[in-house]
Amino acid sequence: MSFILKQVDIVESITPEDFKKNYLKTKRPLVIKGLTKNWPAREKWTTDYLKEVGGELEVPLYDNSKADPSKPINAAAAHMKFGDYLDLIKREPTELRIFFFNLFKKVPSLVNDIKIPKDLMGGFIESMPAMFFGGSNSETFLHYDIDLPHIFHTHFGGRKHIILFDNKWKDRLYCLPNATYALEDYKVDNPDFKKFPALNGVEGYEVFLEHGDTLFMPTGMWHWMKYLDGSFSLSLRAWDQSITRKVASLWSLFTHGAVDSVIKMTFKEKYANWREKKAIEIAEKALASNKP
Repeated sequence: MSFILKQVDIVESITPEDFKKNYLKTKRPLVIKGLTKNWPAREKWTTDYLKEVGGELEVPLYDNSKADPSKPINAAAAHMKFGDYLDLIKREPTELRIFFFNLFKKVPSLVNDIKIPKDLMGGFIESMPAMFFGGSNSETFLHYDIDLPHIFHTHFGGRKHIILFDNKWKDRLYCLPNATYALEDYKVDNPDFKKFPALNGVEGYEVFLEHGDTLFMPTGMWHWMKYLDGSFSLSLRAWDQSITRKVASLWSLFTHGAVDSVIKMTFKEKYANWREKKAIEIAEKALASNKP
């Protein structure tokens, strides 16, 4: 029993025509190794440099723990000075991560170190470049982004293991009702298929990013990530051009964000238990029907 994982296509470079025809329109992931070859950030951005420009900032930290039903989603596990955290991930393994950190707001000059790939597609949300940092062995839970953007995810300073799934498999992935993330009781890189049988046969992609690699993740793609080294990533996000997808994005933000948060904070553990049972019920029904 297993997932059926294909390797993500890898290219050194790609023409806009090829990218749009074979990856953007078909919603297939792609690694572009040479996208950052002319970025100053490729050589300039080290943990030492980022500590120098933003080390005094205080940042929220997250770990691999299962979400606490009594707290909002993405509630921080701890806080630390950014510079101290960078020293930590450079020095030793840790589960602690920094999630969706807009360092550019605090250090605007960093924008000069990157080049947004507008030749490949439009719609980039230039005000929201997000950075992610993790110690070796830290993981992000399996999820898709709530606002449904296309994502260009560039990695720096080490290696990162990523597993991806098309959104059509969400029921078989034990997606929690009213949420954009899955049941957290299985290890994505080593699931217990006897305990979670709906996962068996689910098709996806796998890739190992290295320094300077950029992964294109299409809108709505589920992703799980594990830092193999203390390292960090930058996500450049872009809206899909279709009106239908933009409406879906707004609806997702409303139902999976605002409404779900109110219900979660009102009913807490009772709601969490119901969602987990419902996710299992839906997954088993999808498996019995041979869906995605």
